[in-house]
Amino acid sequence: MGYSDNEFDVIVVGAGVMGSSTAYQLAKRGQKTLLLEQFDFLHHRGSSHGESRTIRATYPEDYYFGLVDESYRLWEQAQSEIGFKVYFKAQQFDMGPSDAKSLLSVISTCRKNGIPYQVLGHRQVAERFSGRIDIPEDWIGVSCELGGIIKPTKAVSMFQMLAFKNGACLKDNIKVVSINKDGDRGLKVAASNGEIFWCKKCVVTVGGWMRNLVKTVCGIELPIQPLETNVCYWRIKDGHEVEYAIGNDFPTFASYGHPYIYGTPSLEYPGLIKVAVHGGYQCNPDKRPWGPGLVPDSLKQWVEQRFKGKVDSSKPVMTQLCVYSMTPDEDFVIDFLGGEFGKDVVIGGGFSGHGFKMSPAIGRILADLALIGEAKGVELKQFRIARFEENPRGNIKEYEDQVKLLKSTL
Repeated sequence: MGYSDNEFDVIVVGAGVMGSSTAYQLAKRGQKTLLLEQFDFLHHRGSSHGESRTIRATYPEDYYFGLVDESYRLWEQAQSEIGFKVYFKAQQFDMGPSDAKSLLSVISTCRKNGIPYQVLGHRQVAERFSGRIDIPEDWIGVSCELGGIIKPTKAVSMFQMLAFKNGACLKDNIKVVSINKDGDRGLKVAASNGEIFWCKKCVVTVGGWMRNLVKTVCGIELPIQPLETNVCYWRIKDGHEVEYAIGNDFPTFASYGHPYIYGTPSLEYPGLIKVAVHGGYQCNPDKRPWGPGLVPDSLKQWVEQRFKGKVDSSKPVMTQLCVYSMTPDEDFVIDFLGGEFGKDVVIGGGFSGHGFKMSPAIGRILADLALIGEAKGVELKQFRIARFEENPRGNIKEYEDQVKLLKSTL
């Protein structure tokens, strides 16, 4: 397959996990596909890098279950094609005050979708996890077998390798600056280095740079705000390392309340456990503060109390930075750009710190939208751009926000 003519069936702009998954889906369907990335492949300036992301079926919003359920199957399929693992199974444990609306909505979603779960009280949690997790007496826990960990950088590499294996062309250090209609040639995609490419369809998945690129292309200003978030790793005290390691019946977990806290078993760094606040500082993706940011006392207290002193809560021994692309309602943006572009330009963004787990299904959906103009078997009304025209806050929810907006210390 020759690419010297710079003409393609579909161009995917942005080679994070969403763009790489989409390119894989397109190439697998025999489409002449180009994947463009403004930085090096597998860079650390966006949202698709690092050593772990959780995957769980327990969501307050019931419309995410179908995406997660499909993604479980597609993660297994993709890693079988590449020959190495990126998905590691674990159970999921959600906890919080017994009257927390978000946690009660998780239970409701489990019931509605037939997800097996158990509601546990204070003593039952202690028994279930052999004293490794302790919750207050007025809290409840929700245990579910559908959890797990995804290896992010490894997963992005997997999708890129599979896309290439299926005939896609991959180019990094190519920054797209404009997308225009170009008569019979379809769409003209121009890069900052002067290169020009043409395609019939274009998919834009540029994460924290989505708002700026879309405004440049068509004048629409999407309410997607980049946040710089701080991922913390804490040292497990001597003698307890195995208790909190993956494969030893310790779960991925989320704690509802203020703040919302999440974490994973010890996996990527032996003897360390990942526990962090789901939130961050507003930032410009091209002029990031690069941390270090504050570690809230509430997080230190949570680590001390939930793990019964078995994890050193004085301070994290390591932190890593990542970017969230936040929408006001914490839901995704998956839609056609519309206007003069009609259905020729598809966008996927605003994944709000929780989209990575669903990237296989989202790649499939974005490929469907580009090729056939609709997404098979999924309802996308919650992810339309038009929801912000009807309400600046987007989708109305009956429970509290989960992402905490932190105040910059700089």
